[in-house]
Amino acid sequence: MEKKTAVVSKDANVETKNTSGGSLFATIVIPVAVIICVLIYMFVLGNGANFEGGSNENHPLPGNYLAIVYKGGWVVPILMSLVLMVFIFAIERVLTISKAKGTKNVAGFVRTISAKLNQRDINGAIAACDVQKGSVGNVVKAGLLKYKEMQNEPELLKAEKIAAIQKEIEESTSLELPMLEKNLVVISTIASISTLVGLIGTVLGMIKAFSALAASGSPDATALSNGISEALINTALGITGSTLAIIAYNYFTSKIDELTYSIDEAGFSIISTFAAQHDSAGETVRKQTV
Repeated sequence: MEKKTAVVSKDANVETKNTSGGSLFATIVIPVAVIICVLIYMFVLGNGANFEGGSNENHPLPGNYLAIVYKGGWVVPILMSLVLMVFIFAIERVLTISKAKGTKNVAGFVRTISAKLNQRDINGAIAACDVQKGSVGNVVKAGLLKYKEMQNEPELLKAEKIAAIQKEIEESTSLELPMLEKNLVVISTIASISTLVGLIGTVLGMIKAFSALAASGSPDATALSNGISEALINTALGITGSTLAIIAYNYFTSKIDELTYSIDEAGFSIISTFAAQHDSAGETVRKQTV
């Protein structure tokens, strides 16, 4: 009982550490992305060389899109920050999921484990897990260690041994999955709000454009067209951020599902092999002893 308690405590500490690491990464990346985009907005897009008369308070120079984006208003750096965050978190997820896969092809690894089990080479299967590494290798190794332990456990029935192996695989999987899904909530949130933030910028830009038109007292095609283009740039940035975030979220979700399927396949192979290779002879001996 004491040994089991110690293992659970250790696993809980590992999960807490992983969660804290993911939260720290997001806590650092979000404000840094905002600061970078605000600086770009002020000193690159708002550079006086992009505007008539050398001042960013004037109209943009003809064909100067940096100035047009700048005229989109204070919503622009927020939208730029959302786009930048999608790229940063996407790169982080790519690295994490690649590490979780391990050093070799996951499908080939699962086939190797199945072949080793069919040959009754448990130590060889465990060695393959050590070579594979990653989340898949960790989960399969945990199941194989329990498999090996159950082989030398004379006090349990066959069904109890299978249940113990299955429980070990499920617990190991539940500890690895949070690491794979970390920061996906940020990407999904950006996918939801980016278009809405862009729409806010569009509405504010249109209000500004028509207010300027009304104040002039006469139609000003230049002011109106500039105002509309400034407003629509927010829509474009918002849609861009949302589109990238949706693509990234769906891509990483599918990759995580593939890893989960591979883990389930390897777990099923372990359990079915144990059930096939260990008949009820042990149970019969136990009953006769009793």
